[in-house]
Amino acid sequence: MLKLGNLSGAALLACLPVGAAWAQGPVSGVVTDARTGTALPSATILLDGTPVGTTDVSGAYALPAVPAGAHELRVSFLGYETLKRRVQGQPDAQQLSLSLQPTAVLTGEAVVTATRANERTATAYTNVSKEELARRNFGQDLPFLLDQTPSVVVNSDAGAGVGYTDIRIRGTSNTGINMTINGVPLNDAESHGSFLVNLPDLASSVNSLQIQRGVGTSQNGGAAFGASINISTLDNRREAYAETQNTYGSFNTWKNNVQFGTGLVGKYFTFDGRLSRIASDGYVNRGASDLKSYYFAAGYQQKNTLLKFITFSGREKTYQSWNGVPEFALTGNRALMQQFIDNGELSAAEAARALQEGRRFSHYTYDNQTDNYQQNHYQLHLSQGIGEDWNVGAALHLTRGFGYYESYRTRRKFADYGLPNFVLGDTTITRTNLVDRKWLDNYFYGGTFALNYQPRDNDKLQATVGGAWNRFTNDHYGEVIWAQYASTGNTRQRYYANDADKTDYNGYARATWQVLPRLGVYGDVQLRHIEYNISGVEDEQNDVTTHVKYTFFNPKAGATFILARGQQLYASYAVGQREPVRSDFTDRPAGDVSAKAERLEDFEGGYRLSLPDADWLGPRTAVRFEANYFYMKYRNQLVATGQLNDVGTALRTNVGRSYRTGLELTGAVSANDKIGLSSTLTLSRNRIQNYRNVIYDADYNMLVDDVARTTTISYSPAAVSAHTLEGQPLKGLRLALLYKTVSRQYLDNTASRERSLKPYQVLDLRVRYSIRPQFVKEIELGLLVNNVLNQKYVNNGYTYGYPDAAGRQQTFNWYFPQATRNVLASVGVKF
Repeated sequence: MLKLGNLSGAALLACLPVGAAWAQGPVSGVVTDARTGTALPSATILLDGTPVGTTDVSGAYALPAVPAGAHELRVSFLGYETLKRRVQGQPDAQQLSLSLQPTAVLTGEAVVTATRANERTATAYTNVSKEELARRNFGQDLPFLLDQTPSVVVNSDAGAGVGYTDIRIRGTSNTGINMTINGVPLNDAESHGSFLVNLPDLASSVNSLQIQRGVGTSQNGGAAFGASINISTLDNRREAYAETQNTYGSFNTWKNNVQFGTGLVGKYFTFDGRLSRIASDGYVNRGASDLKSYYFAAGYQQKNTLLKFITFSGREKTYQSWNGVPEFALTGNRALMQQFIDNGELSAAEAARALQEGRRFSHYTYDNQTDNYQQNHYQLHLSQGIGEDWNVGAALHLTRGFGYYESYRTRRKFADYGLPNFVLGDTTITRTNLVDRKWLDNYFYGGTFALNYQPRDNDKLQATVGGAWNRFTNDHYGEVIWAQYASTGNTRQRYYANDADKTDYNGYARATWQVLPRLGVYGDVQLRHIEYNISGVEDEQNDVTTHVKYTFFNPKAGATFILARGQQLYASYAVGQREPVRSDFTDRPAGDVSAKAERLEDFEGGYRLSLPDADWLGPRTAVRFEANYFYMKYRNQLVATGQLNDVGTALRTNVGRSYRTGLELTGAVSANDKIGLSSTLTLSRNRIQNYRNVIYDADYNMLVDDVARTTTISYSPAAVSAHTLEGQPLKGLRLALLYKTVSRQYLDNTASRERSLKPYQVLDLRVRYSIRPQFVKEIELGLLVNNVLNQKYVNNGYTYGYPDAAGRQQTFNWYFPQATRNVLASVGVKF
């Protein structure tokens, strides 16, 4: 029956009023096609605008407890008119079956349906609704809003969740996580990273989001090597609205936005917009962020046609925090501090300042040591119904990105910047202090399409054929904008330049077929071709010219079996292949072999249980549980070495054979929609086989271990859990406790405890209280207390080292400490 979404519960059980439950009663029924009587599985159910789940494979739903009084029950399903029905809460059980009429107007979901997984695709996935994101959104970046989903670990350079943040799923960083917005790739074509700092407050414009773990279904853009995150902003709101959210909190953190929508204008048009600003000083000293963004959409819909133009943009200015904090600043170890000084990692003055500032130390002091970048997105979407059973979705897109890092450099050689030495009389000066800028100037454009087949009178077969063509061009260059000693160079002396272009096109076909009432099968094949070219020199005057081509064939197959009402088994096999990123070519040490493409074989299998009426646990109790086993077998996986390049990008190396295997457990229980607990636990084993560690001596000669061994993959914790206890002790008041645990992570692939991140646990408290006065639709007050227990924890870092003159290994660890206890308070108004 009903698949429950976020289940509510009280943070403080003693606060629950017991009398209110007397007037509550269950409501259940079946959702069908009004024309054919066919059941509609996975229809979305909302009560008073809050998602409470979806129908099961037989179209059945059940609400275990509807409070006394009048309520609005809303049911929506792709290709059908949304149905609204008034229901009255009463003690006795009610049967309410609902029939949906096929719509004459396509919805925005028709455009993104080709990229979504469902119960028939035999994959592990989590759906996150607009309402769930809104409850979590106090202005922190999108990864922090997904922290409670399975197998997720997040981190923040500046320590407070604003600015540069990252997300790892199953130990894979965002370079291995495919991200799309409305089916358009978001990952940078060269680095494969998704830099959400360029799109601040994107979460406020998201109407639905799906995380697929593992390879998942075929997506546009780079392959998913750990997961994919599919974002949709295509919701059409037919009623006019205006709202604003405003947050203020620790570290002078601000979030302000306004949103508006016209609803239907002239029966066919809709217009929606948002303006946002997020600013923070950061937990780390001088770790400030100043982020601005806008979103605007104009839509036209009539009968079987939906046309929508969307533009959104973000501009960020962040103080560079990617160097992190040296280990001795956290421990106070003065002997280790001296090692940093003796080996030239820090000057004596810098080391003294690090010891004084402690875990909030920032390496840079130049007042404009900043990252400045702007990214403008333009999308044009068309969805066209073709008869009763077919629809096609197509999109054209353009992304324009440009910006620079500005850095103060000390004692740099003129020759390294293509400048002659400075001569004053008989004195020749070969070095100078200077300020440089490293520029990116790029365009990403192309088109995507998907032809969907979903017969109205027979839901046994669903099929999609789709593909995309995308092209990316990027100019990389550096300029000297100031030097202490003026040479004969030009203003904005350009000291390096290289350009890159990448063409990526793919085609895929997939289908689900309900062979028997209980048995369904799934198939998916993708063919992808990439051509990538770099020409020119990098900042160290090394030639980075590269010309590579790749063609990948990626098959996927799966099956589902219904054990009983609310119970399902599933299993799948999928292949993913992915090209190396830019830094895998440009930052390889001399003598290292060329980077190889990666291959992943992903085996997934699991069990799902959804019981909305588990009265054997207590009156009006609902239960949801899922167990998913995964085995991800890699060939030539590119794993992090623990080192960073000069702009904070993780350096990686190919390892011949490796694997990730584990069990993901997710469960939730709720009673009377008043108290609920949801939990997720991932236990995994992440290993490299026959690994030989590589280090470099003082002369940068490569040294390789003589003995090969099995070791743990870097940044891959063996245990990750998240738990949410949530409830509504009073009408309009929702309390939630959020608890996160992450086990030890290793900074490199040696499994050395000396180069690792300690396990940590974090507890957060969230409070939201809403009222509905007569003069506005709603006023909501919110409070988020992060790290309630004031833990001093670290969730990211990097390492490097080399032997000293006596042959002793020197190790240098740098960490990214996260904020101690901090608070964000918000006020939201809906007009």
